[in-house]
Amino acid sequence: MVLMTDASQARVALTPIRRRLLERLREPGSAASLAAELGVPRQKLGYHLRSLEAAGLIRLVEERRRRGFTERVFMAAADEFVIDPSMMGPPDPAEIDAQDRFASDHLVRTAAGVVRDVARMRQAADQEGTRLLTLTVEAELSFASPRDFDRFTERLTEAVAELARTFAAPRGRRYRLVAAAHPAVNTRTSKPVH
Repeated sequence: MVLMTDASQARVALTPIRRRLLERLREPGSAASLAAELGVPRQKLGYHLRSLEAAGLIRLVEERRRRGFTERVFMAAADEFVIDPSMMGPPDPAEIDAQDRFASDHLVRTAAGVVRDVARMRQAADQEGTRLLTLTVEAELSFASPRDFDRFTERLTEAVAELARTFAAPRGRRYRLVAAAHPAVNTRTSKPVH
């Protein structure tokens, strides 16, 4: 996995054809083989491959002599690319309901921090050949009223506080627990369910 923290590197990766190339180059490929597979002229792909190589998003894995020219075979520098959320800037306050603005701002900042921190630690673990031990718990909840939401929040806070007191080894490996709730997205309309 590669964490992209440079805006110019992210811009290189975000064009549709380059995203397709990065996806396809999880397995080695050359401009000629990719042109035939994707139906795009080889010269055009060569331009995009040079840009991806210069940005460090793909790497040369082999050079082959073919009919008087050298065929260069590339592979993606990683199976996954993550853009550091801090490059996207803060959310537009005008788009956030005033009543919930500060809570949702904090949730967005926290989630962006989790993405950034975990991506960096995973990248370091990959380089060291070690495993990054993480935990994710997800559940869909349904509240009949705002009072139910408040009761759930209180009980969750009490449970997390109790667990934090239980698992507080002074010399142990520290972990960060983030519990968050937001309206579920209706996959049919892609809008929050109220």
